[in-house]
Amino acid sequence: MKKVIIGTRGSDLALWQAHYTKKLLEEQNCEVEIKVISTQGDRSQEWNTSFDKMEGKGFFTKELEEALLSKEIDIAVHSHKDLPTISPDGLMVAGVSERENPADWLIIRDECVNEKEKFSLKEKAVVGTSSARRKAQLLAFRDDVTIKDLRGNVPTRLKKLEKGEYDAILLAAAGIERLDLDTSKFTVVKLSPQEFIPAPAQGVLAWQIREDDMGMEIVVGKINKEDVQTRVAIERRVLNLLEGGCQMPLGVYCETELNEKDKYTFKVWVSKAEAWDKQPVQLYYETILGFDLPERIVEKLNTLSPKKVFVTKTCREKDYLEKALKKLNFDVTAQSLIDVKAIPFFHLPISDWIFFSSKHAVRFFFSQKPNIGKVKFGCISKETSAELRKHGHRADFIGQNTDTKMVGKQFASLVGNAKVLFPGPKESMQSVQQQFTKNAINLVVYETLKQGIEIDTKTQIVVFTSPSNVHAFFEKNKWQAHYKAVAMGEATEHALYRKGIRKPSKPISFDDLGLMQCILSLS
Repeated sequence: MKKVIIGTRGSDLALWQAHYTKKLLEEQNCEVEIKVISTQGDRSQEWNTSFDKMEGKGFFTKELEEALLSKEIDIAVHSHKDLPTISPDGLMVAGVSERENPADWLIIRDECVNEKEKFSLKEKAVVGTSSARRKAQLLAFRDDVTIKDLRGNVPTRLKKLEKGEYDAILLAAAGIERLDLDTSKFTVVKLSPQEFIPAPAQGVLAWQIREDDMGMEIVVGKINKEDVQTRVAIERRVLNLLEGGCQMPLGVYCETELNEKDKYTFKVWVSKAEAWDKQPVQLYYETILGFDLPERIVEKLNTLSPKKVFVTKTCREKDYLEKALKKLNFDVTAQSLIDVKAIPFFHLPISDWIFFSSKHAVRFFFSQKPNIGKVKFGCISKETSAELRKHGHRADFIGQNTDTKMVGKQFASLVGNAKVLFPGPKESMQSVQQQFTKNAINLVVYETLKQGIEIDTKTQIVVFTSPSNVHAFFEKNKWQAHYKAVAMGEATEHALYRKGIRKPSKPISFDDLGLMQCILSLS
């Protein structure tokens, strides 16, 4: 085979990607040369053009594609997220790489860290990013921050942070990891791609060739990762159907999981806003049949209808759920149907771990200013761990499942024979404790009291956050045929089942974002 000429941009990251591709091709016995080509996107960054006016519209790819068509190069290496969703006539994406870390990272100057706040970022921080997608999601979770545009390659952006031009910046993890950049001077918050949704195909390389180059198609086929190709095809199909690009604050992230029937389950997280300063619509889909999944997602995005929602919890000022739904024009009432009363404890049992199954448990435990000594902490969910951080502690274990028995099994497996203290309510199902054969110590720190509240019968979605709220609801209310139910976890679902409510919707996570996704799926 003749020498293969790789076309690439000239940034450090692009050159890393080109050399990575060169190595893969050489393993296929190809002789390879790298050719650097300047793109409009590179020059625009030098001219300080805002990145959100360039992303996804070919500003980083057009010249490479022209070089392919003129046969100046044989293969172009792109960050897949930079490619338009439709290749020019005569060109095709023949394959994709392994997926590097798809997440975004929040890089924070140490003096700007506040672990009690969301993403460990101090109040009213100045955050650097020029991505409309990142702006929209960050402001959705932290509307107190100020966004300041950030340009330049990855090392340049880190230098600007170090100089104090920003309190924090948002970057793709893949770029930092590929270049092996030193971030030890800063605090790095690794954002979950299921919470802070990355750009379609983020972390993946695309290998573009001429359609009539059969030789290159065969070679690229040998290095192509079909499983990654399947996932990013779903992500980019959503982008294509929405005709997204330069101004669209869109995140789409897909995972696949082999289920017990040896079939793949597709899991897709979506965040889409009308503009960078608008509240995103956040969706989660899970299905075995993935062929029309992008179409279903886009139909939901285009037909979303605000509903009247009752949530059985009292939201605080910084709580996400009520605030986000109201920004999307939902009529929301958030009020707990139970009152919570502290129960003093006078003796604190000695333990190796303390496990919290709710935010109430955290609050009422620490309200008594216990002398806890040196212990580790476990939490049922991210939301509970966030409450723990407000009291100056970090969780060593955080449950990742809405099945509390499964969380209990995972936690019990981790701690082994260690003694675990479980602060909690006077009446508890003890789903986690039941997974322990010994060394589980219960400590009552609060009790729940029912409140007689009648809800508006025009309500369309009722969100139940606990079994106690289920029981309190049915003391004063009758279930209406037009109601749709959301149950926070297995225990709440079982309580509804005993009241005759079958198959309520359940969030994928025990937090406000999980509830938000669930409510939007019903709207």
